[in-house]
Amino acid sequence: QVQLVESGGGLVQAGGSLRLSCAASGRTFSSYGMGWFRQAPGKEREFVAAINWNGGSTAYADSVKGRFTISRDNAKNTVYLQMNSLKPEDTAVYHCASRPGLGVISNVGRYDYWGQGTQVTVSS
Repeated sequence: QVQLVESGGGLVQAGGSLRLSCAASGRTFSSYGMGWFRQAPGKEREFVAAINWNGGSTAYADSVKGRFTISRDNAKNTVYLQMNSLKPEDTAVYHCASRPGLGVISNVGRYDYWGQGTQVTVSS
């Protein structure tokens, strides 16, 4: 059984920063692609960022490009999302997800395991 546990969310003012972490267990972490998604109230879950198995390839949603950075530490079975220059529209529950395969994928349907999420609230 795969478990993903997010942490690092919270309340921050616009322009501030947060670093999310996602600790994984139950599968060979370095053999799988990872992604971050978010869901705001009343909206569908949307892609934020993805990273391949060794961190050598990443992808970002246009809305976060240049502000967010995804990274991973395979020795710690952890993936991170550094979020800078936060905006009120970044407010959402952020989920990490795992998928079989080594590449970078933004399609939410291609991920098979999900964490419970961590709330990020950005005040104006």
